[in-house]
Amino acid sequence: MNRQTVVNRVLRLAIPMMIQNGITNAVGLVDHIMVGSLGTEAMTAVSIIGQLLFVLSLAVFGGISGSGIYAAQFYGQGNTEGVRAATRMKLWVCAVCVAGGTVILFFGKSFLIRLYLHGESAEINSALTVSYAKEYLHIMLAGIPAMAITQIYSSSLRETGESFKPMISGIVSVSADIVFNYLLIYGSFGFPKLGVAGAALATVIARYLEMTVIVLWAFLSRKKHTFVQGLWRTLRIPKEICKKIISKSVPIFFNEFLWAAGLAVLTQCYSTRGLEVVAGINISNILCNLLNVVFVALGYAVGILIGQTLGAGEFEKAKKDSFTLTLFTGVISAVLSVALIALSGFFPLVYDTTERVRSLATHFIIVSALFFPVQGILNSVYFTLRSGGKTLVTFLFDSVFSWSVTVPTAFLLCLLTDLNIITIFAIVQAVDIIKIIIGARMIKKGIWVSNLAEEFS
Repeated sequence: MNRQTVVNRVLRLAIPMMIQNGITNAVGLVDHIMVGSLGTEAMTAVSIIGQLLFVLSLAVFGGISGSGIYAAQFYGQGNTEGVRAATRMKLWVCAVCVAGGTVILFFGKSFLIRLYLHGESAEINSALTVSYAKEYLHIMLAGIPAMAITQIYSSSLRETGESFKPMISGIVSVSADIVFNYLLIYGSFGFPKLGVAGAALATVIARYLEMTVIVLWAFLSRKKHTFVQGLWRTLRIPKEICKKIISKSVPIFFNEFLWAAGLAVLTQCYSTRGLEVVAGINISNILCNLLNVVFVALGYAVGILIGQTLGAGEFEKAKKDSFTLTLFTGVISAVLSVALIALSGFFPLVYDTTERVRSLATHFIIVSALFFPVQGILNSVYFTLRSGGKTLVTFLFDSVFSWSVTVPTAFLLCLLTDLNIITIFAIVQAVDIIKIIIGARMIKKGIWVSNLAEEFS
């Protein structure tokens, strides 16, 4: 199979994910702008809770990813019962993550929210921000179970080569979110005017609609997606498969959780430079997240495709494909950099906030854009390493690096230097170049190449 064919295969898998995640993030952008019209306090509150919920969602993603590695390889092997076992394992993992995360967020909300509010500002009311954040969080917690169930079905369908159905369910979700945001934030067409609470309620409604669509569609398509047949006839998982999946899942769970927590801590470090910095980073993140769905989807698709190839025992092909697809991801990310820089001066203008916040947002966007190729390559490297089940390696490569190098760098620069926040932000982004060097060496050595499904054939 030539390089063009490999790229075409990964694009067929990735493009529906790009569309789904792109629409989701576009709606997030619309939500952010709608809430931003209520004031900087409302916008900052929603962004802070979004950061905390992001940690939980990545914990769920990390928890089910170990099962996903096996699901992709079982599918490549043609082992339908193995795919069912991996999917059932996801349910158990999600139940633990959702219960634990809900308890922590509900009882620790005051402490967690105030971690992001430092300094004084004549134009931003921190007490009002805390009030909005708590109101938003209480409602958003109700949508977490739906998010987890959607993750179970969507990920399993993608790992078996189906990314169109998750895309459609995502489109239904975001469409509902836009409509209900408009109705409930502003009280349009006779609906109650709920402000920040309306934004949260709209998101929860959308999540349950998304869950309903993906579950129902999977059930109706069970003849095509045979792993769905009898999927929940039992929740028991063969002992050997369970042990193997747990051994791979634990490092990924802690990696995703600690990586997301590391991002939250980075934002907290930056927040020590003032409330305006938090608002500026939030605006920057909204735009950057809208475009980084491209390399995130590519990385996820690379992991699935390489995993299926490994499951089929085609090791040399997997090695060649990994280099081709990583290079392709880097090139696409460079194109995205140009688009981001072009938008950097205009996007912050849509927000009803201060000139200082807009200026900071513009500079954060430009710096993030310059390092987009770095993030794209790292994303592809990470999923390639993970596809062979080397989850301990990815744990060391990703979250251990973040907590031992990236986070301390940000903390020390913010605490001990007088450098401006944009310079600090750029230095912290540049640290990830070290990871590219490490990752390239690991990919070249082929330490990630293994057939996990072969153990159960």
